[in-house]
Amino acid sequence: MSLKKLLDERLEEVFLVLTMVAMVVLIFAQVLCRYVFESSLSWSEELARYIHIWQIWIGASFAVRKREHIKVEAFKNLFNETGRKCIDFIAIILWFCLAVFLAVAGTSLVTTILSKGQSSPAMQLPMWLVYSAIPLGGLLMSIRLIQQLYFLFKPEKQ
Repeated sequence: MSLKKLLDERLEEVFLVLTMVAMVVLIFAQVLCRYVFESSLSWSEELARYIHIWQIWIGASFAVRKREHIKVEAFKNLFNETGRKCIDFIAIILWFCLAVFLAVAGTSLVTTILSKGQSSPAMQLPMWLVYSAIPLGGLLMSIRLIQQLYFLFKPEKQ
């Protein structure tokens, strides 16, 4: 599998699987330490929370690629094929505007946090790393929405 194809088809999926494994191991270790060794890890809950934040934002991009976000089809199904494409086009454009806004506003937020030097309480992790999930998720969603626009108007092979 080529690198281009790997990035296009598996980028989010690989990230989500690896972070899920890491989160399960981390939470298991926390429970094991707490109940077996009677002492807990001070940083594990915080790290699991931050991993989950990243999973949500990257998972949103993954759902866009798979076309699995929640949507109401009843209204759209009242129209013919051209009307459906028009509604899909408008929805994708509106969603794209939101994703670009998230990427731009998220970048602004990250630079503000970076300039203030904020760090997390338990791990002393720079908070800009945690908040970087917002602009990255917005950027990846934007890219996936551009791909959807392409596939929306791509002529079908006969």
